[in-house]
Amino acid sequence: MDIKTATALRRLRLVSAPEAVSFLILLLCSVLKRTTDFNAVPVMGGVHGVLFILYVIFWADAWNRAKWPLKTAALYFVLSVLPTGGFFAERKLRREAEDAVIAARARKEGVVNA
Repeated sequence: MDIKTATALRRLRLVSAPEAVSFLILLLCSVLKRTTDFNAVPVMGGVHGVLFILYVIFWADAWNRAKWPLKTAALYFVLSVLPTGGFFAERKLRREAEDAVIAARARKEGVVNA
């Protein structure tokens, strides 16, 4: 894995969890708006919107650089629209990065011929 691909995956991983948190907070604000006088939906909507747009941009970049199959790319996109999906995406991306580091070290040491 080259450095640009690793960077693209890292950016996607780093925005996944905050995007999921903002989505959950936005849902909570929506409930509070309808049950109390508290209305933070405009603020949280903007915050979540920016994080979601960043996620989609970083997702497209990671898909392009990592050469994911359509199934993998679709999975990461679907995870972005589920309320807690960003947490699962972050975990899966972290594992993928760790596996890539292990494979690179093994190739460097001559353990594998991949």
